[in-house]
Amino acid sequence: MSSFRRSAAISIMGALALVAWGSDDNEATDTSASGTTAPEEPGDTAAPEAPAGTGADIVAALPASLAGLYDGFGGTVEPSPYSDFAAVDGPWTWCHSESFQGNPWRVAVTNEMERLAAQFGDQIDSFRTVDSNGDVTLQASQIQSFIDDGCSIITMVAGSATGLDPVIEQAFEAGIPVVTLAGGIASEFALNVDSNYRLWGYDMMSAIAAENPEAKVLVVEGIAGNPIVAQQADGVAAALEENPGLEVVATVNGDWSPDVTKQVVLQTLATTPGDIDAVWTSGSESRVVAEAFAEAARPAPLITASLSGDALGYWNENQDNFFFTGNAVLPVPTAATAFRVGVRVLQGQGPTLSTLLVPLPAVTQADLPAWYASCMTPSSGEIFPTPSDDVVSEEEMNAYFVDGAATPPYDWASTEDPCA
Repeated sequence: MSSFRRSAAISIMGALALVAWGSDDNEATDTSASGTTAPEEPGDTAAPEAPAGTGADIVAALPASLAGLYDGFGGTVEPSPYSDFAAVDGPWTWCHSESFQGNPWRVAVTNEMERLAAQFGDQIDSFRTVDSNGDVTLQASQIQSFIDDGCSIITMVAGSATGLDPVIEQAFEAGIPVVTLAGGIASEFALNVDSNYRLWGYDMMSAIAAENPEAKVLVVEGIAGNPIVAQQADGVAAALEENPGLEVVATVNGDWSPDVTKQVVLQTLATTPGDIDAVWTSGSESRVVAEAFAEAARPAPLITASLSGDALGYWNENQDNFFFTGNAVLPVPTAATAFRVGVRVLQGQGPTLSTLLVPLPAVTQADLPAWYASCMTPSSGEIFPTPSDDVVSEEEMNAYFVDGAATPPYDWASTEDPCA
């Protein structure tokens, strides 16, 4: 068993304090109680009793299907600051802060959040959204405006792991819960709905090693400074340490943007005449990576990525020259999970942890036919497949809350068909 996996098993399943994963220079994860106090008067309903113990204690008490998601997780896991947050009278004003909507994935997340808010029309009277376009200072200012306007809740995709801490604390003190998605942050006053991106980065690089232990790899990271990028880089480093035959020929930033990704891949191919056997990426840009190799008349590499409609369309037309392994990190389940958590917080259900992890379904080359749909072509950049089942059922999510209960009218079966 690798040190990466062994540390995870000892820490989580043994209910010890969470430790750093992978290399020795990572700092240990803090799992002590935060000592913060929820707002005294956010609503009228009495809050349930807060959970006892450290974050690791709470994780160890979860069902195995959820506890296992924390194996190798490098983020902060503490008792939630909202475990005794009282219910907020409706109807609610839902405010959503986006740090960057320059790619179709982020736009799809916001669209799904808005669709769900409309579905809850008798409980949510307004859904507001802003986009700071990568400017952390502007995002903080926009969140401050949300606070001043008396939003009931703030959901957000953070542009920085720490740069928004002061304004998030202000929201907490004002009795406004802050729920993050698509990249957790360190603030003790935020409730992160996230996935184990460190383990994802590790698994994708390990998959490359399993295919070719001596592969020469191009690493295409997302937006520099984004919390997900840092978490994935730690996982990649751990996998490289365990697989010394792998060689990283270059590391570039594709910004999770099709245009930027294609540009940096073509530039790398032009300046790297030697073999490139695999491309480690984590965005939805596998199709443009494949196109770049084809345009450069280079052999098709193994590409890791998040699944997307245009990638499936490209695979359908190029089944002998598109090689994929990765995960279904998709906008609709991402939005739906965070939205349900936000509703439950407003209802006073009491989340037990500061970070609630959700799974990232694995997708291999053999799985592509099951995900493909006839509407998906290489130009379907705005289409993303949806899983046949909810990634976290309402019953499973109940385990994350002191007083967990389903949130009708939410029903995964009513999720829109991506080809509709």
